[in-house]
Amino acid sequence: MLRGLYEWTMEKAAHPHAQGWLALFAFVESSFFPIPPHPLLGLMCLAEPKKAIRYALICTVASVIGGLFGYAIGALLYESIGLWLLGVLGYTEAFPWAACTVNANGGWAVFATASTPIPYKLMTITAGFVSMNLATFIIASIAGRGLIFLTVGVLFRLFGAPIKKFIDKYLVPLTTLFVVLVVGGFLVITQLGHDDDAGTANDPCASATLEDF
Repeated sequence: MLRGLYEWTMEKAAHPHAQGWLALFAFVESSFFPIPPHPLLGLMCLAEPKKAIRYALICTVASVIGGLFGYAIGALLYESIGLWLLGVLGYTEAFPWAACTVNANGGWAVFATASTPIPYKLMTITAGFVSMNLATFIIASIAGRGLIFLTVGVLFRLFGAPIKKFIDKYLVPLTTLFVVLVVGGFLVITQLGHDDDAGTANDPCASATLEDF
């Protein structure tokens, strides 16, 4: 079943409208959509390695624009949309930690989540809520999103055929690893949102509450 889905997705990745879908996924994932664009980006790069860097740039630009939309939600629509969205995504408990972390680390906090499996959308909404400097937010977002997406693009551009053979051979374990990384990122965020003695000792933001902001 997984192999069939892989082959079907590979066909769609070469579709004329695939770039539009990639941009859409990258945009919405940065503010409210739970599924990351990485799988589609990877498959599109596999289908056409010569266009890999182009796809990575599309993903980066759309993701940063989506991040600005998330920033706007946090800054202007927190009470009406932001609170509801955080609840739907399961970030309510982690939000005070995120707000404290952004205040303490500024652009580095955004950069870290933009370039790791930890959900970037949590930080985009949070950055708007705490009124983070917009220029710093944009620079950190471009750096973080560019790092993770352009790394994929460059690797596929340089080693497209060998990487495709490797994925074809180890599709199931690689898919499992990706899922583990994504789920792990969500679990890290969830755990960081909890207040416990050990977490407070290691992370001063572990005991943060919304009343602090």
